[in-house]
Amino acid sequence: MGSRTIRLFAPVALLSLSALWAPAGAWNNAAHAQSAKETSTRRDAELKTFTDEQVIEGFLKITFGAELRAERRADRLRKFEVPVRLFVTSQAEPDRRHQIAEIVADIGKRIRNIDIAITQVRSEANVIVTLVHDRDLDTKIRSVYGRERARKIQRSLEPQCLAGITNDDRYRIQHSEVILVVDAGDFVFYDCAYEEILQALGPINDDNSVPWTMFNDDVSMGFFDVYDQILLNLLYDPRLRPGMTQQETRELLPKILPDVRAFVAGTNDLPR
Repeated sequence: MGSRTIRLFAPVALLSLSALWAPAGAWNNAAHAQSAKETSTRRDAELKTFTDEQVIEGFLKITFGAELRAERRADRLRKFEVPVRLFVTSQAEPDRRHQIAEIVADIGKRIRNIDIAITQVRSEANVIVTLVHDRDLDTKIRSVYGRERARKIQRSLEPQCLAGITNDDRYRIQHSEVILVVDAGDFVFYDCAYEEILQALGPINDDNSVPWTMFNDDVSMGFFDVYDQILLNLLYDPRLRPGMTQQETRELLPKILPDVRAFVAGTNDLPR
């Protein structure tokens, strides 16, 4: 089972929408089947060794471009340049705020040059994570993005989770909104939560030609995999700045990659 992600561009904002291929009536069966055992199996099968070319080409495909373009081109690097603070609000049961906190802690441990944490004060947050029931998702999308934009989202596909990013004219991310459904099962929740929270940090494009990334319509992970750890550590290396072109980025990546490989190997107990 994979996820589908589509991006809609506005003058300073983009949206990431994800939905699973299973029909709505299959959620109970999917939630039962996609258990902790499945996640463990996927971890065991995870590929952890990649060539420089596989990493660099994947990075450029995921951080540049867009599946669906509108008013603005996706030709520049986007990232936060300030500490990332997430405020989590739950509007549904089960209350999965503690799971979001675990995911954020895991992300913070595995990306070296990012300051990311949960805040209990909404006014301090630059990422808002809202947890909703599946039946309330459409209403929440309308409340955040307005009726017209919500209609565009629903015409694209029926999402199970989504993230919206707003950046300034220097391509620095200023604010992100993440909406997650809580009642589609544990595996679906973790898969969506990792993907959308990470996309809220800047990797803006899904590309099905990159088989090792969660940012692929045909791939479900449920955890922060090694390949995507490499991509996010490249993105948040201080040598890469918001607003860089693809050519500028390509020239720097080979210089950054050895340091990133060493860090990711260390955090995952991999051979160096």
